[in-house]
Amino acid sequence: MGIFSLFSADLAVDLGTANTVIYMKGKGIVLNEPSIVAFDRNTKRIVALGNEAREMLGRTHKDIATIRPMKDGVIADFEIAEGMLRELIKRIHANWMPSRRIVISVPSGITEVEKRAVRDSAEHAGAKEVHLIAEPMAAAIGIGLDVHAPVGNMVVDMGGGTTEIAVIALSGIVTENSIRIAGDEMDEAIIQHFKKNHNILIGERTAEAIKIEVGSAMPLREEVRIQVKGRDLVNGIPKTIEATSEEIREALNEPITTVIDIVRLTLEQTPPELAADILDRGIMLTGGGALLKGLDERLRLETTLPVHVAEQPIFAVVCGTGTVLENLAKYSNVLLKGRRY
Repeated sequence: MGIFSLFSADLAVDLGTANTVIYMKGKGIVLNEPSIVAFDRNTKRIVALGNEAREMLGRTHKDIATIRPMKDGVIADFEIAEGMLRELIKRIHANWMPSRRIVISVPSGITEVEKRAVRDSAEHAGAKEVHLIAEPMAAAIGIGLDVHAPVGNMVVDMGGGTTEIAVIALSGIVTENSIRIAGDEMDEAIIQHFKKNHNILIGERTAEAIKIEVGSAMPLREEVRIQVKGRDLVNGIPKTIEATSEEIREALNEPITTVIDIVRLTLEQTPPELAADILDRGIMLTGGGALLKGLDERLRLETTLPVHVAEQPIFAVVCGTGTVLENLAKYSNVLLKGRRY
């Protein structure tokens, strides 16, 4: 195997719609980059990825395309996703090649075809053995829940492309719902709000920045006003307008309400003994969406259950996937079944 055998290692990967986070066995989290790739349209050669490609988003010329190869938590462009994974792995160590195993977190509602695409991408990027784990299970492990216990735990993992809601007990997912409404849908709701109400077009990065800065699920102690730059849809010239945190909250209400409705549905589908556990233990919020101001309060109000936000919600899934990698024998029964390499 030559020089590559010197640097082979096992990896855990949270291959997310918004960010790809890589955990190396024995070292912890070694990489966190946006899942964005800029490539040459003519040759399909990757010219930038991660943070560098994010800076290029919406600013490229006709020969360069900037895309997210992951959509709604699954691979939308197989070739680009494979290239992104390979290049991100190289960033960990220029001479590193994964010769053994990779554990990858995937949405719980993933199809068999989508599982195959993830496995194949990892194999083509160099892995010899690929395991998959459902994101809510990984999140539960990542925040320190005992998933093996005969006790019900409810996890709501809101990422960029999907929101995963699951009740976990005895190493398995008892009740689950996976919806393709999450951070990206919120960004799109903000874009549509400005298009419809202010006649200006804003970009994805601007919408995300607005969501992070003033987005909320509940009224803020002090409502704020922000300056928003975009392109006037009437005369086509750049324009700056003033927007309020109240109207951003209104724009976000529809996707947030949809998520809450699915949480309620999942609770309705939960066996009564496990529902009693959730009443005592509450709902755990993980994923980047958990950072939205007031989301935990809104969920608490709508469900009348205790709601807890994980300490580091963005890294809950990758930390759980890493824990499984470090203790594969202990957690082998929580992995998704299917073809192995």
